[in-house]
Amino acid sequence: MTDEPLRVGFVCVQNAGRSQMSAAFAERERQQRGLTDQVEVITGGTRPADHVHEEVVTVMDETGIDLSDKTPRKVSTAELESCAYVATMGCSTLELDATSVEIRDWALEDPDGQDMERVREIRDEVSERVSALFDEIEAEVTTSA
Repeated sequence: MTDEPLRVGFVCVQNAGRSQMSAAFAERERQQRGLTDQVEVITGGTRPADHVHEEVVTVMDETGIDLSDKTPRKVSTAELESCAYVATMGCSTLELDATSVEIRDWALEDPDGQDMERVREIRDEVSERVSALFDEIEAEVTTSA
């Protein structure tokens, strides 16, 4: 067993909506499950936007998560290759040569410009997918410990 945490990445093109929601829910899951030392969460985009979409900030605030201070960032191939899991949001043409990375394309609709009810639906789907992924991650890190 290595002392390195299991890394999980959430990636989309702009890193301004779905991947930001995913990373925020992942941080919450990590904390609630007591996995802060075993799991590291990263997020980024291939062509990051200037800021997180306002409608995303609003609907995440409804869940008690504040994304207003988050800034989209570029993610490197090296960062992604260091992950055990990478979830793409359906907009990424992510190609990694690394065989140790499990890529999952969640094919989520972009919340940018959507009406608030649709953005809430996307948020809830993101939350469910992150929770299911953390069920797998928790089983993996607790059995290998």
